[in-house]
Amino acid sequence: MGQPSRGVSCKPAIALHDEVADSRGSRLSGSNVCSDLRSSRSLWPSCRGSKLRHVNSSESFRIAAVQACPIYLDRERTIDKACGLIHEAARRGAQLVVFPEAFVPGYPVWVWFIPPGRTADLREAYVALHANAIAIPSPSTRRLCDAAQTAGIAVAIGVNERNAEASDSTLFNTLLYVDPKGTILGTHRKLVPTGGERLVWGSGDGSDLAVYALPFARVGGLICWENYMPLARYALSAWGAQVHVAPTWDRGEPWLSTMRHVAKEGRAVVIGCCQVVQPHDIPDNLPFKSKYLSGIDHWINPGGSVIVDPDGKVIAGPTYEQETILYADVRREQLVGPRWQLDIAGHYARPDVFELIVHRQAKPVIQERETSAPPASRRLRRGDDESRSARSRAKRKKTAAGARRH
Repeated sequence: MGQPSRGVSCKPAIALHDEVADSRGSRLSGSNVCSDLRSSRSLWPSCRGSKLRHVNSSESFRIAAVQACPIYLDRERTIDKACGLIHEAARRGAQLVVFPEAFVPGYPVWVWFIPPGRTADLREAYVALHANAIAIPSPSTRRLCDAAQTAGIAVAIGVNERNAEASDSTLFNTLLYVDPKGTILGTHRKLVPTGGERLVWGSGDGSDLAVYALPFARVGGLICWENYMPLARYALSAWGAQVHVAPTWDRGEPWLSTMRHVAKEGRAVVIGCCQVVQPHDIPDNLPFKSKYLSGIDHWINPGGSVIVDPDGKVIAGPTYEQETILYADVRREQLVGPRWQLDIAGHYARPDVFELIVHRQAKPVIQERETSAPPASRRLRRGDDESRSARSRAKRKKTAAGARRH
């Protein structure tokens, strides 16, 4: 099982990570293969069944980017669809499949249409999203883990997560990682929701920034416009990320240029994947649809998923206005070769000039402490006071005795 790379102080030339077998190199060549989901007979098979076998080469590995629409605000059916897509990607030989931002149970599209002062409408939409959000872990994540284990594939998927550790009422935009054995590697809550998203999602912290060692590569990621946060990108590079996942709601330019820049800068394979959503994908029973989306007769989001190699070259996609899975075959030496020229967390770093500190401690909303016994320091001070009082009493008695003798 891959383990997250940990560290508190992240200096530019230091990468804190676990070693990965067969990570000596990897030339990346993209197959630019697209699988049209609408024409696939085995589109969403059951999550149960015999284990699917995939290509496993010491020279290369295959990655997949899902571009699809969830069954909007329907957690169970969306997870059904996700499980089918996990199996579909594994059947095509992928060892890692990446899903879009907030895929389960869908991206809150209304944040860009409902004015912030319309509190009643925003509450109504939020309640519907919350009712279909997931806790981690939960039976919902168990289903995703079972699908990953059965298919023998690693999964990175965007979800709406409830803060089950506290009020169970706030939602986070979370990236969930599952390894090929069906174990949850970790999660990452988006550090800063963008614009209208702050009407829905809380802000994450640095405790879950991590890079995970999988059998084929070291994998990390950032969500949507977190990829415009240079220090966050640098932290993942310093922890040794070789594959960078970037689930998003953004598309077109300059987003495509951003994906190419992130790949070129970090010398990593970048997987950017987005949902495709049309008005008819939003259920009619959601009141905000008729009130705020009635004038839209085109794509709410046309997609634009893409895979980019460590030289910043597009090797799969971008693809628009269709549900599909993009594939790319990665040769291992390409994960190292381009860093001969530029390694921002290696020979191109200047730890004598720049220093980055990442605060990894979680900040819970409440901390419990035992109060039945006073702290040792207080006991010591009280003991000192008692000693001084005893000495004072003895001195007074001695003085009184002397006075009587005289």
